[in-house]
Amino acid sequence: MHQIKTYNAIAPEGMARLEKEKYAINESDQPEGIILRSKKLQEADLPASVLGVARAGTGTNNIPVDACTEKGIVVFNTPGANANAVKELVLMSLLMSVRPVVQGINWVQQLTGSDVDEQAEAHKKQFAGQELEGKKLGVIGLGSIGAMVANDAYRLGMEVMGYDPYVSVDTAWSISRRVHRAKEISEIFTSCDFITVHVPLQEKTFHLIGQKEIAMMKNSVHLFNFARAEIVDNKAVMAAIQADELASFTTDFADEKLLHHDKVTVLPHLGASTAEAETNSAKIAVRTLKNFIETGTIKRSVNFPAVEMAFHSPYRITVINRNVPNMLGQISAVIADSKINIDNMINRGRDQYAYTLVDIDESDESKIAEVAEKLRATKDIIRVRVIKKEEVPY
Repeated sequence: MHQIKTYNAIAPEGMARLEKEKYAINESDQPEGIILRSKKLQEADLPASVLGVARAGTGTNNIPVDACTEKGIVVFNTPGANANAVKELVLMSLLMSVRPVVQGINWVQQLTGSDVDEQAEAHKKQFAGQELEGKKLGVIGLGSIGAMVANDAYRLGMEVMGYDPYVSVDTAWSISRRVHRAKEISEIFTSCDFITVHVPLQEKTFHLIGQKEIAMMKNSVHLFNFARAEIVDNKAVMAAIQADELASFTTDFADEKLLHHDKVTVLPHLGASTAEAETNSAKIAVRTLKNFIETGTIKRSVNFPAVEMAFHSPYRITVINRNVPNMLGQISAVIADSKINIDNMINRGRDQYAYTLVDIDESDESKIAEVAEKLRATKDIIRVRVIKKEEVPY
């Protein structure tokens, strides 16, 4: 029985994928897998039993990824599962930045008398706005969300420019050819009327937009941050707002210094807060963790390489090791010395670590256990698992 620990409320449509015959949920303090959303694992003591942590969402700032990597714990996320939800919120915010709809709604609610229709008609000009059509949108980061925002903004009639030096091949295929590619990020800052950021929070993206970048922008720019709070320097934003050097700022991340200003809109982190996004994230997180536990397959990991291989042999050995020379040779030698035949093998590296799947033509469990112990004793090997191929009923 595989033991799984959950934090937060995980959508039942996702949890239903864990068969009751094979998985026990929250019944042990020694789980093999953890599924969570916003729980801060930095505050938790992860037992040695944990093989993988699946985040039902994109960001993994609440997970001690580096510490997990050192222990051979694979961390997964669900990129793209909430992309449509965030995209729709960004498009809504683009529209609201030029059409004072909320202000108009609130004003109408305060009217009294039998002639409210006439009052509304007489004073509606105070809520006149602008149109997005023909305006220029800059999208920084063309991942799952950024690509969708760029494509749909073009369909709204906007001229769209995107910047992302690391865009994947798959994403590149999904982006409309009508979206102009900026060679330098400065092209976005100097030429666009609207700018939205959709990049992960890393050391190089911390305060990606600050005083220097804002100074390059038009004073009429509308700026949006639906990525991570720290990507935009809020102090620099407020200084620019006070000096009329920004038309508006909209963010999905609450910060006291941003409150109570009519040119700043702060949302309570609503990006992925739709029933559909939560369900999609849960399904993908559960499926990814389940496949890893049952077959050793790694997909959508933030700290280990993607490794997949068809599982046909009686047993599979998985090895997590430091990415040093001749590691494959050592693994193969240990298995060969035990007179075990290797059916199939795949190895992938990522930064300082590597992951290997070895399928073996052997059914003697004691012999396999001996090989596993020898591998665990090998220098630079961090974690070894033995997985028995499950019998599929016909």
